Amino acid sequence: MRTLLRLTLAVWITSLACAQPAESAKAPPVAAPAAELALSDAIILGVIEGVTEYLPVSSTGHLIIANRFLGLESDAPLLGRDGEPLWYKKPSAKHPAGEPLSVKLAADTFTVVIQFGAIAAVALLYWAQIAAMIRGLLGRDPAGLRLLLAVTLGFIPTGAIGFLLRDHLEKLFSVGAVIIAQVVGAGLMFAAEAWRKRREASQVKTVTEVSPKAAVGIGLLQCLSMWPGTSRSMTTIVGGYFAGLDPRRAAEFSFLLGFVSLSAASIYKSARSGAAMIEVFGWAHVLVGCVVATVTAVICVRFLVQWLTRHGLGLFAWYRLGVAAVLAFIFYR
Repeated sequence: MRTLLRLTLAVWITSLACAQPAESAKAPPVAAPAAELALSDAIILGVIEGVTEYLPVSSTGHLIIANRFLGLESDAPLLGRDGEPLWYKKPSAKHPAGEPLSVKLAADTFTVVIQFGAIAAVALLYWAQIAAMIRGLLGRDPAGLRLLLAVTLGFIPTGAIGFLLRDHLEKLFSVGAVIIAQVVGAGLMFAAEAWRKRREASQVKTVTEVSPKAAVGIGLLQCLSMWPGTSRSMTTIVGGYFAGLDPRRAAEFSFLLGFVSLSAASIYKSARSGAAMIEVFGWAHVLVGCVVATVTAVICVRFLVQWLTRHGLGLFAWYRLGVAAVLAFIFYR
């Protein structure tokens, strides 16, 4: 319990107590390396990303709060050092006017790119399972091949829908949508936890035993995480519960599925606007954010597995309701 309280306190301190530098962060909308992001801001965003990416609380809500207080909400277009516009979406036949990069969009891209740090945390902690999947692909590990099949089947629904609806999904984002997702997600977690306590004990002893049917079901639930503020971790852990996995296996499969899903999302967004974001914020800040996200994610992944095994999802559901209340107070008072 004390560990959870410390983690909770750390998230709220980094999300809320960073109001101090907000005024200094508001600079003219002309891009220069790190002109809009202090090193301390990169550390704060790295902590929030690492702590909230794998906990079932949604990183989106916490990053909205942080961006508000760090002064990273400007929609004014940014210019590169050559005086030319920096593009979030370059003009094309589909988008003739394009979409110029703003501080707000650069900050959003920054948090997606530093997800590589959270991805690295899973690679470090679950390298044995990842190596088994690689051996399975090479025909050297049957159990690893089964796990690879399960992770692939879990990824396909989200990957396909996310790619086909990528332009429409971005339009869903709003603070109101995030608040709704936090509340609905909390209700889903309460229901999943109550159902888990009533069902028979899980027969799945390792993640390599996750069936194709269970993997598809978890993958379909992961699609809900495309609604802003839902939490990919929450949907996949809840999906694991409903698929008959115990809390430990549900969390472990969620991490491995996230390794693939987050990698795909980070690579896509980095390719689209990562270079422009780096011109604004600088390489050093991105690297610092990644390292901080890695360290904090390692701590939180280990913590989550132990906590779920002993206590379940209930406290995280209450925490989500608290985040929803804070967002409503900040943006709708």
